[in-house]
Amino acid sequence: MVTRSDFPEDFVWGASTASYQIEGAHDEDGRAPSIWDAFSHTPGKVIGGATGDVACDHYHRYKEDVALMRQAGFTAYRFSVSWSRILPEGHGAVNAAGLDFYDRLVDELLANNIAPWLCLYHWDLPLALHENGLGWTSREIVPLFADYAGLLADRLGDRVTHWATFNEPNMFTMLGYGAGVHAPGIRDRDRWLDAVHHVNLSHGAAVRRLRDQLPRGAQIGSVPNLQPVRPASDNDQDKEAAAKMDAVMNRATADPVFLGKYDPLTREWMGDRIRPDDEAAIFEPLDWLGLNHYSPHYAAARANMFGFRSMGPPEGAEKTLMGWHVAPDAFREILVETSKRYEVPVYVTENGMADDVEPDSQGQVKDDARISYLDRYLGALLEARAEGADIRGYLVWSMLDNFEWAMGYGPRFGVVHVDYATQVRTPKASYHFLAALARASPNA
Repeated sequence: MVTRSDFPEDFVWGASTASYQIEGAHDEDGRAPSIWDAFSHTPGKVIGGATGDVACDHYHRYKEDVALMRQAGFTAYRFSVSWSRILPEGHGAVNAAGLDFYDRLVDELLANNIAPWLCLYHWDLPLALHENGLGWTSREIVPLFADYAGLLADRLGDRVTHWATFNEPNMFTMLGYGAGVHAPGIRDRDRWLDAVHHVNLSHGAAVRRLRDQLPRGAQIGSVPNLQPVRPASDNDQDKEAAAKMDAVMNRATADPVFLGKYDPLTREWMGDRIRPDDEAAIFEPLDWLGLNHYSPHYAAARANMFGFRSMGPPEGAEKTLMGWHVAPDAFREILVETSKRYEVPVYVTENGMADDVEPDSQGQVKDDARISYLDRYLGALLEARAEGADIRGYLVWSMLDNFEWAMGYGPRFGVVHVDYATQVRTPKASYHFLAALARASPNA
């Protein structure tokens, strides 16, 4: 089993969450709906009819949650801001009460010696922008996102030093605009490509705004979800499908951001969406890459709008509750590849597994499978470092059990169990496993 001495003294330990998945308070203090409010309230879109209306009630219980982070010895917390909580229309009039919440959260983190890592966007676009034709399928969103970034920089830039523009832009564009299984529920190849390109342009505009307005030394990055794509079989058609899936899922939102150019396949698909100066507008040198990873992907050839279909792992493979392949070797592989390809420091900003373990008769949550998963994946991270990968931290997904998007509240990813009826928090065995690593840090 891994130990603290296996990691460098300055290795960062922490946890990640997302606004819509934990905050609740969906209509309090001036917050307006996001596309996820509308999507989750649409019958049939989320398992069990679940919504994020209350979620983990983090909006009211953030001090309790920060105390749990401190007790674990975590020194970093990646959270996202609800855009529609601070700008109900997505632009224009500012909701002071919404900004005040993030002020309080940041101050509470700092008072507990936890560095706030702020992510501008984790999937909850203001509904007003979408309904007014100013969402990700419109190029007009680019300056609006930059303005949003600037607003947060002005308010929190004196205390927040780590900033991320987007969480998993490759995933929310595909799931929300291509496959249609996430908000806003669009299934259209052209609109998906529009969204990808406008997200990339928005990233570049936001980084420039942050550089202009943040104090010198601020660390700016982005957080893609990256995973090796493997063919579902050895035939040439599936190998070609895997190459396509790798291009559009791993490269389309990472290469322009970190390398300054689209890969050839994505460029071909984008066509005249890419204007002469667009790649230069997207590319702004970054300080770090946040890597989210859970499992390798498997692709098979299909005559659909993408030319591939995502498949399940091989028969007999160890899987999580989500049906994802437990494959630490894939984690090691993508860490090494990402570090070498993009040549920036890498922090693992999401990794973990879902289960459905509940407290036992003694009130303990013995999530042994998660401990095994974390131990093996952290071992793979150490192997990647031994191969030269510049990996500087690990932020588990997630701090809390939470609203798992279209899957509702069934899958539990947290290292802290949440009883959604009572909002009682119970640290799991995996919490104590990670705390034993983080607390041994000289910075904890």
